[in-house]
Amino acid sequence: MEDFENLPFFLENGWIKKKCPYCGRVFWTLNPNRETCGDQPCEPYSFIGEKVGKHVESITEVRSSFIRFFEERGHTPVKRYPVVARWREDVYLVGASIYDFQPWVTEGLVSPPANPLVISQPSIRLTDVDNVGKTSRHLTGFEMMAHHAFNFPGKSVYWANETVEYAFNLFTRVYGIRPDEITFVYDMWSGGGNAGEDYEVLVRGLEVATLVFMHYKTRENGELVPIQNRIVDTGYGLERIYWLLTGKYNVYEAVFPEIIEYLRNQSGVGLPDPHIMAQIARLSGRLDYKKPIEAYETLTAISKSLGMSLEELRKHVEPHESIYAIADHTRSLLWMIGDGIVPSNTGAGYLARLLIRRSLRYMWRLGLQVRLAEVISKQIEKWKSDFPEYFEIQDEILDIIDEEENRFRETLQRGDKIISEVISNVLSSGASEIPSDTLVTLYESHGIPPEVLEEKAAKYNLKVNTVGFYSRLAELRSRSQQGQKEALSIAIDPNQVKDFPPTRKLYYEDEKLANFTATVLGVLDGKYVILDKTAFYPEGGGQLTDVGRLEFNGQTCEVERVIKVGDVILHQCRGKIPEKGLTVNGYIDIKRRLNLMRHHTATHVVLGALRRVLGRHVWQAGALKTEEYVRFDFTHHKSITPEQARMIEYLANSVVWSNRPVRKYLLERTQAEQKYGFTLYQGGAVPEKILRIVEIEGWDAEACGGTHVDNTGEIGIIKILGFEKIQDGVVRVVFKAGEPALKHIQEQEAKIQSLKEILQATDELVVEKARELVRNVEVLEKEVKRLREQILTGSYQQTISPVYRKGDVEVYLVESSDMDPREVATTLGKSKSNAIVLAYSSDGRVALKVNDKLLDKYDAREIGRRLCDKLGGRGGGVKDLFQGRISNTKDLKEALIHALEA
Repeated sequence: MEDFENLPFFLENGWIKKKCPYCGRVFWTLNPNRETCGDQPCEPYSFIGEKVGKHVESITEVRSSFIRFFEERGHTPVKRYPVVARWREDVYLVGASIYDFQPWVTEGLVSPPANPLVISQPSIRLTDVDNVGKTSRHLTGFEMMAHHAFNFPGKSVYWANETVEYAFNLFTRVYGIRPDEITFVYDMWSGGGNAGEDYEVLVRGLEVATLVFMHYKTRENGELVPIQNRIVDTGYGLERIYWLLTGKYNVYEAVFPEIIEYLRNQSGVGLPDPHIMAQIARLSGRLDYKKPIEAYETLTAISKSLGMSLEELRKHVEPHESIYAIADHTRSLLWMIGDGIVPSNTGAGYLARLLIRRSLRYMWRLGLQVRLAEVISKQIEKWKSDFPEYFEIQDEILDIIDEEENRFRETLQRGDKIISEVISNVLSSGASEIPSDTLVTLYESHGIPPEVLEEKAAKYNLKVNTVGFYSRLAELRSRSQQGQKEALSIAIDPNQVKDFPPTRKLYYEDEKLANFTATVLGVLDGKYVILDKTAFYPEGGGQLTDVGRLEFNGQTCEVERVIKVGDVILHQCRGKIPEKGLTVNGYIDIKRRLNLMRHHTATHVVLGALRRVLGRHVWQAGALKTEEYVRFDFTHHKSITPEQARMIEYLANSVVWSNRPVRKYLLERTQAEQKYGFTLYQGGAVPEKILRIVEIEGWDAEACGGTHVDNTGEIGIIKILGFEKIQDGVVRVVFKAGEPALKHIQEQEAKIQSLKEILQATDELVVEKARELVRNVEVLEKEVKRLREQILTGSYQQTISPVYRKGDVEVYLVESSDMDPREVATTLGKSKSNAIVLAYSSDGRVALKVNDKLLDKYDAREIGRRLCDKLGGRGGGVKDLFQGRISNTKDLKEALIHALEA
């Protein structure tokens, strides 16, 4: 058992081991007078207002000196990964640098990109979002600088003792921290499925790094299972180190001074009182708004020490807290949107939308008259030397942000009525607080933030508990559901095939192979035939199964479906089943296969065109590739314009015409990621250590298991049928390729030819003739409508009389006969100035019209609802018109009078 608590570095260099009287943890220090571990909340921050360590010019200098320090000590710098963890199935966002290498590298399945390595990884954590801006230290987005060493069996790099020594030398020699100001606190860490002993590095009350010695795997029940691999997992907080070295009030003032100054100027918020901010800063390590009672006690103590009431203190700091939160959130959004997230109601898009709407609420609370995109543009400018990739696509990023702000404004305008109904229901129930599940429903189903509800509920003395609301939501939605996809609906237990050898995959050796000979190795459940080799492609890899037949001894069985269980391929057959040991001839429906291949390769081509025309935020969100067409869903925040549609189709076909080679080959996972980046995972995370790469030369490269043509010219032609926005942040394109595309074009031409014959028009005049016909029809329809209303008003005016009067209001009940009840009710309701008209048909359709002059007293929807309650039925509408269907028309008069009197 390794003794992580008593490392040689501490024992041989005069360090003193102590136990913190507050938290009870063991720590090491060179200061004999130190009593506490130095962590929060055991002691205040003691660096506020002081210049600690070496003077640095910028946060960039802190990062570059970190990377240089480890590079000089044999670590290879590795480029940062995207903040969207597309290579993983369990999480949406990168929360630490080790996320880049879990589980493939950490479990020894693939080699790391370098060993040892150094990286500065932008990371997103939203589980403390309610603390951001209010405490001095919390950020939703931060850079985790790290050095990692992967010790595998037979490959030792370095371990705990060297890691601690590296940290000490970095802080003392590079950042100029006095040795006696550093403490190493011993603890245990777990995350991302791994665990290990660790040391937290603290300087004057601030945790600046964590050094983890990962050598366990964690099970769901919390059990730790030792693993052979020993991984040095470190995390150095770039922003926190810079904050420490500058001695600013908080991390926001240190990292975002330009953004904060801009927001103060735009909002008219002056500089905070330095005395108040310094006092808050020193004790802010104890603030955690997810623990409201403790936070309240800390704030109360601070206010008393300043000779202020808690209300006065809150009034002073709240505008600055809003500015700090905006500064943090907008950089996180820059990373998220810039790395390909489109705001939506699901997945990573949900988390981006959460931050956008929080930012907007803070901005509006400050009275800011600028748009959120303007603040993001300031962030792009500030960080363009550190992240030039975002500067290159700033128009795309800002367009997405602008669209989302417009959407949120519309949502809030629609939300007033919903909020009023919620408040009314709570008041009628006699409750004094709006339930927390109502807050979640309002936010997720209607986009209404709890603060909006809180403001309106306060007028009715209703309580709304918003404490920790966003943190809870973020925690609930931060785990990916991708890993919980339903398996193929097959009744085959993997144990049933464990004794069979892997099936030789002839479809990869020759993707156009139409027939083959093989030996039957076994039959499962009387219908699943297992062969030693096969050219039948199994369902998966984004492609449908092949179909065809097996022939043997003069007999035939139909292959209806092919599935893969582990490395064994099963052919689901109908008819006479061949016995074990027989030789069979397999025949693929090659026309179907070729159409599927063309459609599959065409999908990669179209995706490349989408990304070039619409932007890099376009990612696959689902696909169905059939023999006849492709239905492809992708992330995008707007509807597609006709000009964009034409350009996408043109670009896709230009790739077909250029006859580019389509290469298919295997590549080790890390090598593939380093070569092509993470657009490899357009179809989702691929749980394989060796990836099959499909590369269209100079256009697209993806990890894909499907079959493809050998060059793009084989696709023939790509015809886009249309685009449709199918849900928030997702657009669908439907297209055809090859023979189905040609057939579609021919069918459209035949329809146009028929239209020309009907209109008796030439090619040049057919469109104008059609427009002229439409104009004539519109004129005639208006005239018919006018005449119908004239006839309807005249005939009913002579024959009907009110069935009921209430004051000067006349109530009419009319059977519509063969006319539409809505037309009858609307026409008569308009013609009689003080009328309420209910028209009905024999099949139970009803329409109730309230004249505009009566809308201050009557609501057609309410009257209609009471009618339906009385007579059995349902419907809806607007204030002046209700439409629905009822089951009982006999008692309409009595029910109508009752509904009006209710």
